[in-house]
Amino acid sequence: MHSIDELGTVEGIGKVTIAKLRALGLEHVEDVVLFNPEELEELAGIDFERALRIVRAARRIVGWETKAYSGREYASVLRQRDVLTTGVSSVDSLLNGGLAVYDIYEFAGEFGTGKTQLCHQLAVTSQLPPSHGGLGAGAVYIDTEGTFSPERVEAIGKRFEVDDPLSNIYVVRPLSVDELEEFVVRGLPRVLKSGARAVVLDSVIALYRAQFRGREWLAMRQQRINYMLDWLKRLSRLYGLVTVITNQVVSVPSAWGVAVKLPAGGNIIAHASTHRFLLKKAGENFLIEVLDSPRLPRGASAEFTIAEDGLHDAR
Repeated sequence: MHSIDELGTVEGIGKVTIAKLRALGLEHVEDVVLFNPEELEELAGIDFERALRIVRAARRIVGWETKAYSGREYASVLRQRDVLTTGVSSVDSLLNGGLAVYDIYEFAGEFGTGKTQLCHQLAVTSQLPPSHGGLGAGAVYIDTEGTFSPERVEAIGKRFEVDDPLSNIYVVRPLSVDELEEFVVRGLPRVLKSGARAVVLDSVIALYRAQFRGREWLAMRQQRINYMLDWLKRLSRLYGLVTVITNQVVSVPSAWGVAVKLPAGGNIIAHASTHRFLLKKAGENFLIEVLDSPRLPRGASAEFTIAEDGLHDAR
């Protein structure tokens, strides 16, 4: 990490400006690269030209500048990304090995289809060493519905031989949209510096659906969801995160008169998510199906079952 004071060596950025940035809780240059000049202008009370100079200088210092890759180089970058196991071989196979860093994975489904249980399991498997499919790091669990279960985490941890898994999971329970967004923008970067590399948001839509009621609020709701998800993308790129969001479903009438279940949130969440999956019951087991993905075949699926110690391959 580079101290925020390093920006003081750039022409036009003095001690007063550094103090304003520090007052926002920005202690490192890496914190600054997450912001747009317009955001710094508003939050720090500085003019746009100075904010632009700060953001560009920050990117140069940390080496985060836009680079053009050849297609072959970019393919190599994708192959070398860290991947997180789900702990279920059939699901890992569906995901081409697991959940890759930098991407956003959306898991939608009705109540009781395994979304939260999957989140608990990922919060544990992230703590496994890379040699066992983990990230060797903690997880941040943003619980908007009050469903986080310490007992379930400990049972899953025992299964995967992770000692004291709760100590490496940072749980946040926002009660409003404003709390959620403030944590993602201001609080989450501080937690990630403690070593967490998996972020779980369970669920992405619950607070927005409850607190932005009526069609007159729809445009505002969608704008705020988009901004929050954009920040998760920024943090994912900087810290190399696996990002998982769960989503509720809505019934949408089809052309042939039968209602189908689709993820809530409309195009905003659809465009923000790299990979989208639908979870549903399949007899005694559960099914995970690819809804949309740039690298996974649409409609491909895998079955799993749920026990007291987490998700397993279907019997």
